[in-house]
Amino acid sequence: MKKTASERILNIAAGCGMDKEIGLTRQQLEAGSWGEHIARDAPAVVLWTDEQRAASIQETLQGRPAGDVWVFAYGSLIWNPTFKFEETRVAVIQGWHRSFCLSVSAGRGTVEAPGLVLGLDKGGTCPGVAFRIAEADLETELAVLWKREMITGAYAPHWLDIHDADGQKFGNAIAFTIDHNSPNYAGNLEREVIVSRLATASGFLGTSADYLFQTAEGLRSRGVLDEDLDALANAVTTLMNSRL
Repeated sequence: MKKTASERILNIAAGCGMDKEIGLTRQQLEAGSWGEHIARDAPAVVLWTDEQRAASIQETLQGRPAGDVWVFAYGSLIWNPTFKFEETRVAVIQGWHRSFCLSVSAGRGTVEAPGLVLGLDKGGTCPGVAFRIAEADLETELAVLWKREMITGAYAPHWLDIHDADGQKFGNAIAFTIDHNSPNYAGNLEREVIVSRLATASGFLGTSADYLFQTAEGLRSRGVLDEDLDALANAVTTLMNSRL
């Protein structure tokens, strides 16, 4: 039987003596250790304060459309949301696409060998997963979400229309789009550089390769195919195999 991309990456990691995916936990977010780890490994990174995050949440909610609050996941939130939700649905947004355009020097990379994680950049379409947060849980769950996604302010939260597979809108979701003004924006990298960084970068949360493969597998498990992401996963696998 042909192995999935995530199975291949785990086999490669085992052969290289690498640890299995660690990932981020809700406990780390609530305790503040997430930011402490970043400050330790990448002291030059400027972290947002609690006050900045609280103000960002309020600004986002002031522009809230009528209806339920959904969160659109296009990367690690798909397979490791860390916040409580009432409902989940496959969703598509228009005018944006997922891209490995955020450089990270902690978490899934180091200062010496930065990794890459996903951002939502302008243009195209993006299939992903929408999570509905209960109204009674908004305050606590958005606080957890902002501690995770807005740790450095590299994203810009926006309300975007979410559609089902038939193109019918079913709600509005908070989506963390990439901020082109962030010093860590890396949207103009050559594909070979992206593949190399994903195949080699590692930090206290795990590897950039794990992040890629977990995302591809998370989408696939919900019946969502992303040919570009799968092609990137195959390229990373090939490079890692060649270095064994």
